Amino acid sequence: MSAQVFLASRNAKKLAEMQRILAEQVPDVQVLGLDDVAPYDEPAETEPTFEGNARIKALAAVEATGLPSLADDSGLCVDELHGMPGVLSARWAGTAKDDAANNRLLLEQLADVPDERRGAHFTCAVVFAYPVGAGGVAEHLVHGEMPGRVIRETRGDGGFGYDVVFVPSEQPGGGDLTSAEQRPEDKDAISHRGRAIRAIAPVVADVLTGL
Repeated sequence: MSAQVFLASRNAKKLAEMQRILAEQVPDVQVLGLDDVAPYDEPAETEPTFEGNARIKALAAVEATGLPSLADDSGLCVDELHGMPGVLSARWAGTAKDDAANNRLLLEQLADVPDERRGAHFTCAVVFAYPVGAGGVAEHLVHGEMPGRVIRETRGDGGFGYDVVFVPSEQPGGGDLTSAEQRPEDKDAISHRGRAIRAIAPVVADVLTGL
């Protein structure tokens, strides 16, 4: 029987990304998403920090499912916008998770910004929470970042969110590719989420193999 860990997300690409990276530590891991468990009241992301939002989602997930649970909050922080969209990244244009609208608005806001001032970075906080003892819950928090810049048009059809307008500073496969143009394994190697997941993966492995 595979080791199961729950990720509080319905994003198929995010679930696949988590599966790929965790499998390096736990080959038989099965990452379950929100559509794989009984519905529960998902908490609103009301915290002002990535860490705070990841934590409330992870704790709610453990309480609802009883499974070791991962939750992340991540976003794009643009230098010229003083770190915004930040925690508002998924709903920057007003409608939650409308990637196309978010990207259009961001490009409009940066239209007059010269190339040398279009620096940005993705950041990610991941919280791993799991049951311990009689009703207790243990927590672990990690961070990851990916520096780069925002370009002037969308490019690529991979990834999700702002990947189509973001060129990472590191380019494992060479070139000047957006995150949406990179091969999944190249993106995993440098992405904010990839770094955070690899940092938490040994803890997840210890917990899952000890169950």
